[in-house]
Amino acid sequence: MNRADLGSALRALRQASGLEAKTVARGAAMSRSKLSKIETGSVAPSVVDVAQILTAMGVSEEVKAEYMAAARAAATEAIAWRLYRRLGYHRKQQQVQALESKTTLLRLFQPSLAPGLLQTPEYVRAVWARKELTEGQLAQVVGARLARQSVLYDTSKSFRFVITEPVLRWRIVAPLLMVSQLDRLISVSRLPNVDIRVVPLSAAQNDFPAHSFSIKDDRLVTVETVHAELVVTDPRDIELYVRKFAGFGDVAVSGDDARALIARVRDGFLREQETG
Repeated sequence: MNRADLGSALRALRQASGLEAKTVARGAAMSRSKLSKIETGSVAPSVVDVAQILTAMGVSEEVKAEYMAAARAAATEAIAWRLYRRLGYHRKQQQVQALESKTTLLRLFQPSLAPGLLQTPEYVRAVWARKELTEGQLAQVVGARLARQSVLYDTSKSFRFVITEPVLRWRIVAPLLMVSQLDRLISVSRLPNVDIRVVPLSAAQNDFPAHSFSIKDDRLVTVETVHAELVVTDPRDIELYVRKFAGFGDVAVSGDDARALIARVRDGFLREQETG
C-alpha cells in the first residue's frame, strides 16, 4: 500500500470493521465531509488524520503500524493555515485535543507566546482576535482551545514546557491581564506532572529560538510557521527537535527559580497598572 491508495484502504478497513462513517468521524474529531473526501481520495490525509482515524476504529497495533508507514511516506507535511481557516479553526483545536489525549509525554518549546495549554481566556481571545474572525468564530475557537486544557490534570501524562523570557514580556494583552496570565503560569507549574522552564535573557545561548514546536511522545513533531503547520514524522528529524528542546531546557531555570522570574515580570506589570 502506498500513500496514494491510503484513502480507499482506510474506507475498506472501516467497512470491514462494520463501523459507520459518522462514528469514525466523530471519534477522529473531524467532519463527516472530511472523512468522506479522504476515503474517496479527493483529499490527501495527513499523518495526524490517519492516526486519529485508526484510533477511532480501534485497530490493532500491527494494522496501525502498516497504515502509519504509508502515511509517513512523506516525512514532512505542510498544511496551510488558510485550509484550517476554511474548515474552521475550532475544528483544528478539536483535532489537537484528540491528539493530545493520546499523548503520554508532550514537550513544547515556545519563544513568543504563552503555550496554548497555559493561556487564560483573555489571552486566547487576544491571540485569535488578530485573525479577523467573526464574533461567533472567535467564541468557538476560544472555547475549543480552553477545552483542551483539562488534559493538564490527567496525572498519567507529563507536560514539559520551555519558554523564553520574552514570552513573559510580550504585550499580548493589557498589563492587568498579563498579570493574570503570568499567575496562570505560576499556578500550573505547581502541578505534579507539569514542568515549566524559562530561558532567561541573561543566559548564554548556544542555539537560536527560531520558532515554536511541539513533540508528541517520540512519534510526531508539529511546527508552526507563518503560512502553515509542518508535521514531522521521520525519526531522524524528530531526534533533532528532541535535542533542540533538551538544549534549551538545560539553560532554562525551573521550579522555584522559574516561578521567581515569572513573578518579577508579573510584579512589573502590576506596578505599571498601579501607576498608569
